Amino acid sequence: MPERVALRLISVGVGLFFLAMSLNKVAWLADPALLSDRFQRWLPNAEPYAQVYLRTVAIPAAPLFARVVPLAEFLTALAMVTGVGTRMAAALALVMVLNFQVATSSFSSVEILRDGTGPLLWIVLLALATVRGRLPFSVGR
Repeated sequence: MPERVALRLISVGVGLFFLAMSLNKVAWLADPALLSDRFQRWLPNAEPYAQVYLRTVAIPAAPLFARVVPLAEFLTALAMVTGVGTRMAAALALVMVLNFQVATSSFSSVEILRDGTGPLLWIVLLALATVRGRLPFSVGR
């Protein structure tokens, strides 16, 4: 039981992280060019795999991503803090984080080991995505 309480505390902490990340991107909802411009800035220095991703997926879909990402991060935060849908939110958040790291070429640098969105967050999200049953102190039931 103490490990489940620890996972619940971790879930709340991850939720607060995603809340901060979503609030940082609210402007994208009104101005998707902010994200498109960011992708364009990353492109010249990106690794070849990231350039392919940026050109074929990220840049063409930037208007969609600019709206989906802040909302998805906010919903992830809500799920993590309340404990409702934690497993699904953690799995989808892991996909979002890995998607971001492909776009930024993060996998090509040893710096990813020190990045707060690197292996530590992957492991935490994976643990939350695979935990069985409801965590203690979750909203509902």
